[in-house]
Amino acid sequence: MNAKMENGGDRARSMEVFAATIAEGSFSAAGRCLGLTPSAVSRTIDRIEARLGVRLLLRSTRALTLTAEGEAYLRAARRILADLGDAEQAIADQGAPRGRLRVSAAQAHGRLTIVPLLGEFVRLYPHILVDISLADRLVDLAAGQADVAIRFGPLADSLLTARKLGESRRVIVASPAYLAANGTPRVPEDLHSHNCLNFNFRRAEPTWPFRDGGREYALPVEGNIEANNGETLGQLAAAGVGIARVGAFSIADEIASGALMPILEDYNPGDVEAIHAVFAGGANTPARVRVFVDFLGERLGRGA
Repeated sequence: MNAKMENGGDRARSMEVFAATIAEGSFSAAGRCLGLTPSAVSRTIDRIEARLGVRLLLRSTRALTLTAEGEAYLRAARRILADLGDAEQAIADQGAPRGRLRVSAAQAHGRLTIVPLLGEFVRLYPHILVDISLADRLVDLAAGQADVAIRFGPLADSLLTARKLGESRRVIVASPAYLAANGTPRVPEDLHSHNCLNFNFRRAEPTWPFRDGGREYALPVEGNIEANNGETLGQLAAAGVGIARVGAFSIADEIASGALMPILEDYNPGDVEAIHAVFAGGANTPARVRVFVDFLGERLGRGA
């Protein structure tokens, strides 16, 4: 068995030497390319011709000329070497993450935080096709609706695996124009006379939490617009429609520019929502899922 395997290896090497000789145009040039002496190249081709019983090359002091048999052998050698290279590359790539990766993320957080990272991710993992959906609804990972979901807040008990990526602090904001027209709330109870914009999804409550000294309490608020994402509420607040309580990440630019002003910070309870990547874990987790979650953890989880 070993002799046969060695002979097979010798034949592949011989084909490589022959193909290089034709490509380079001389024994010496082929030798330089392959790290062999010209005489070693010549002996290799002599062995091929002896084994086949035909002349492959006509040698002269100026050129090497292929015979008809040499042309046929060169075509076969190039095809076999290409197939061998493709097979070795395919085996080497088996461990590389690949395939379609379905990602679900909330509208605002996905657009502002996840999407800007995808260019770097696909450069690192070119064999992964990222299929991302942004929607403010929960997808059913157990039913196969996504491979990875980015979720905010407390997680329901399940067999899924969660990786913490960070936290989102909540802040109450209004535009300078709104405050100029309606007054600035000094204590939480002042909100009863203001238009408080709120979320419309099921886990949202019509109360906002506050801390006064050591006492924490929830204050009912009312308004005339509800939305399913913080980016929309922040946009409405910046337009002077009302006051909103949203994740700081979604309005960071507006606060920096002065379009929105944090208010009632002395009463902010410091409440935060944890941000997790949720996926089906275990030994059979696809490599594309593992590397994506690790990538997000590295880029987003430094402060988590």
